[in-house]
Amino acid sequence: MSRQHHRPMIPGDRFFAALENGVDPAAVTEAAEVAAAVLVRGARAAGDEVTAQRVLTLADTEGMETLAELWSHAPAHTLAGCLWRLYLLRGWVHAAPLSAAEEYDAGRHAAEVARVVAGVSEPPGPDEVRLMVDDVLRGIVRTDFADVLLRAAAFARVVAVGRASLGRANDEPVLTLSEQLEGAAHVELDHGLS
Repeated sequence: MSRQHHRPMIPGDRFFAALENGVDPAAVTEAAEVAAAVLVRGARAAGDEVTAQRVLTLADTEGMETLAELWSHAPAHTLAGCLWRLYLLRGWVHAAPLSAAEEYDAGRHAAEVARVVAGVSEPPGPDEVRLMVDDVLRGIVRTDFADVLLRAAAFARVVAVGRASLGRANDEPVLTLSEQLEGAAHVELDHGLS
């Protein structure tokens, strides 16, 4: 059976119009990475309380959906990926402070070193965990970014241990978050995240 050859189809105007009106994923990724770098590196350079408050409330003012569109796809060992994970952690603590405090309290004795690094005031109630997670995000402006990541990782580790000790089945995502933040902190210490 012979196959007839034909000229290739040339896309019509609608094809090119769709390309022009669509969003280029590479451009979105690049913009997200630049925004993350400016937020982390630029905020630290500014180092003032106004900037710290703006960094803290970014998810509140822009919305978690916007941050998710920007950074949720980013690998954990990038600035964008770290910021997504930090804001996700803050969002969870603010949405469920009683659970966060209960799980942290349940895990703090089994994860002593992580408890110390996290720095939640004793006894750990809803207000204390909210204050700690807010202080972690303000740290983007005030302290070394590796310290921010290590402190958030320690908090997540204590929560994961607490969830496991309470017999809650969903401790694995929090443990993964802790490991990702800790790994990123080591990359930041070794040669800096990008």
